[in-house]
Order: sequence, then C-alpha cells, then structure tokens
Amino acid sequence: MNIHLATQSYETWLRSFFPLNEEDLNYKHEQLSRTDTPFPFFRGTYYRWVGAWFSLCKELSEAPKVIGVGDAHVENFGTWRDEEGRLCWGVNDFDEVDYMAYTQDLVRLSASYRLARQAGLDELSYEEAAKAIIRGYRRNIEEDGHPFVLEELHPELRALAMIEERDPEYYWNRLQNQLAEPSLPLPNEAQSALEMALPLTVTDLKYYLRKRVGVGSLGKPRYVALMKSFGSWIAREAKALTPPATAWYLGYPTQEHQIKGLLSKLTRSPDPFLMVKGNWLVRRLAPRSSRIELNHLTSIRDQEHLLQAMGAELANIHLATRQVRESILKDLEARDKHWLAEATRVMVQYTLNDWKAWRTTPKS
Repeated sequence: MNIHLATQSYETWLRSFFPLNEEDLNYKHEQLSRTDTPFPFFRGTYYRWVGAWFSLCKELSEAPKVIGVGDAHVENFGTWRDEEGRLCWGVNDFDEVDYMAYTQDLVRLSASYRLARQAGLDELSYEEAAKAIIRGYRRNIEEDGHPFVLEELHPELRALAMIEERDPEYYWNRLQNQLAEPSLPLPNEAQSALEMALPLTVTDLKYYLRKRVGVGSLGKPRYVALMKSFGSWIAREAKALTPPATAWYLGYPTQEHQIKGLLSKLTRSPDPFLMVKGNWLVRRLAPRSSRIELNHLTSIRDQEHLLQAMGAELANIHLATRQVRESILKDLEARDKHWLAEATRVMVQYTLNDWKAWRTTPKS
C-alpha cells in the first residue's frame, strides 16, 4: 500500500472514533508536503512507520515487550509542575502508547534526531547518537529509573523551560491565537472532562476549539477551557483519545487505551492535572506545562547529554512494565554494539523515500 492509500485508510479508520477536524487535517497534509525538512512528515505519519518497523526491523520487533511511547521523537518531551510546584521534564505525548518491543522507541528517537537536522540537531553521527541514547537508557534500566525533577539537578534541561517563548505573556498570546469558537457544541464527555479539571474559583470561562497544534494528532478533536483565576489566565485541554496506530495496522480489535493503566506506574513525579476521563486526555496548559519545541532544543550545547536524557526518560516509561526489566538488560547485552545505528539508517532512508513519494506521486 503506497503512502497516499495508507493515509486515506488510516484517516478513515480514525473517523470511526471521532469526527475529525477536516480543516486541521488539510493543514496536516500541507505540513507533510514541506520541502525544507522531512521532520513534520516523520512526526505526522507514525501509522506509516509502524508498517515499516514490522517489515524492515522484524528481528528487533521481537525483542522484550513493554508499554512503550510508540511515537517517540525529540519533540515529544516537555515540562510540568508536580504537586510540590517543582519543575519536571519527560515524555509529554502518549497518543500512540501500546505494547511493543522496547527497541522500537529507541530506534524512533534515534531516527527523529537524524531527521531533525534542519533545526540544528545533527552534531552527532549515527553511531554517536545511538551510543548516547543507549547509554542513558541502559543506565536507567539498571538503576531502576530516575525521574527528572529539575530543581537542583539538570541545569540545561531546566534552562529550556525558561526560554523567552515560555514567558507567560508570550505564551498566553500564542495560545489564544490557536483558539477558535467551536461551530458545534462541545461533546458532552469532553465538556464534562474539562469541568472536572477546573479549580473552584474561576471567571470569564469560555470553551474553544484548539487548532493547528502539533503534527501527529492534527485532525483529532481538542478543546480548551480558558478562564481567569484570581485575575490571571489558566487553561485546561481535552484531547480525543483514539487507539494507537498499531491497532489500525495489525487489525486487532479496539481496546482500552494503554495510557489509562500507564500514568500511575511511571517513574516520574506526576503531573497532578494529567488525567484520562472517558475517551479524553485532560491536561493543564501553562507556560511551564507544555512540550519543548524543536527550535528550543538547539540551545542545548551538548547534544550527547540531551540524547542521554531522552534515552533515560524512555527507560522511565518502559519500567512501568517492570517484570521485563531483566529481560531487557539481557537482550541489550546480547546485541551487537551497532544495532541501533544500523536500524536508524534503515528507517531514516525508508522515511525519506516515503516523504519523496508523498510529494511527487499521484494521490489516487
């Protein structure tokens, strides 16, 4: 199945769960067609990656299974405030969470670093990047995980949360530019989920449709409750949860989203506002509670340190499936030292070929 037919099939499947925002979906297709960088295409076509993974990395796909991120990439990390008000860092998008080989998250993270080169994230070779990711991952698996609380430790990661574009005035102006009046009433379940996440004292409460955010989830419904509390802006978002793309590709029956059982098991200081309500994922939106975008990552001088941290955070996620910890360590020990770099090359080339086909071949 070529990239255009696969995209049509996947989007038809998604429509069976929620009505999609067709305007956002058209915008996503435009982003996939960009000629300056393949990174938006990579981010927006995880459903395509899944099929390539099982066919091109068959042996790796049989490694020990964990509840994994699935759509692991360098822009899928962000910050939040825990119950103590401390700044924390880690994976912040769980749309594609599913049971999978632990190796899949590592290969996708490594490939994302290579495909993000136009943003300046190409200082390390395939081998150097792979070594950094595995070093951070293996150490955290061996040590049974370490959450990234950024108070006294991790100064470079902490600095990412303090950049100018996360200044409150800039942040709230930007967020409001992403909001539009919904043409139809909010689904009852979405509004109920948002209402459960609101503080007791609010004023000027309004509900909006959030548009043109991210790439992979473009088209899925997402709503925002924007309001003031004690004179200052606060916001909550409800994003539609759909089964992971692996369910579409493998054709297995729709099941409860794995995130529902994952959040309570993660090796992290939890975000008290991140919760699942029915088929909606609810979170707080705030200047220090959002993902860190690609252009911000270039401020990290030590790219090797950045990838080690990302590898370590993937280990924090995988350790939720704690019973396979020893199996992962044994599997890592048995692998050739070049396995991650070699698999990355294969998947990067497949993605580049697919990106070219998207832009140059007929859509039907």
